[in-house]
Amino acid sequence: MEQYTKTLLSKGLLQSEDLYRYILETSVYPREPEPLKELRHATAGHPRARLATSPDAGQLMAMLLKLVNAKKAIEVGVYTGYSLLLNALTIPEDGKTFEIGLPIIKKAGVADKIHFIESEALPALDQLLQNTENEGSFDFAFVDADKGNYWNYHERMMKLLKVGGVVVYDNTLWSGTVILPDELVPENLKQWKEPTIEFNKLVAVDPRVQLSHASVGDGMAICTRLY
Repeated sequence: MEQYTKTLLSKGLLQSEDLYRYILETSVYPREPEPLKELRHATAGHPRARLATSPDAGQLMAMLLKLVNAKKAIEVGVYTGYSLLLNALTIPEDGKTFEIGLPIIKKAGVADKIHFIESEALPALDQLLQNTENEGSFDFAFVDADKGNYWNYHERMMKLLKVGGVVVYDNTLWSGTVILPDELVPENLKQWKEPTIEFNKLVAVDPRVQLSHASVGDGMAICTRLY
């Protein structure tokens, strides 16, 4: 693991802790809503806390939601609910977002904006598409689920999103492993290295979207549907 970290630092794939802390303390934490701060602190003690959406990535998502004036959003993959709560806090009072953190979400007074579906993601998305009224009806989507199905999710998002809508795929740099030889990749990250690389290649040449691949958090592929 030490060699892995040193390699990422030498390639400029990891910010120094001091620089990242500066970004958080200067620009992110002062603007973080109290319910999100509470949920972030609650998640920090979890053994798999690294899976949570980073607060700087959340701040970027909030801006995107505002830019597209999102009223109807969908999230695929929920951990403790940081990004889900962020969605619900950002969209208007008459908005809806489809998707551990539930008590804090209720406390924040936004639970009525959330339609939670507990299911395997692909069948749930296919069920949504059975209703033709859902096609082209979503303004925003966030995908943070199993990396091996990212392209399958993408195909469905191209039907659910309206033209001009935005979908964000999380963890698209997979802790920097996308450029590392296998011998330097920690065991717990090896499974999704190649699927992540393959997804990045496919979405990069998809003519249906305008793409920006941002090195925020663990990497975010931000796609606007063009047609």
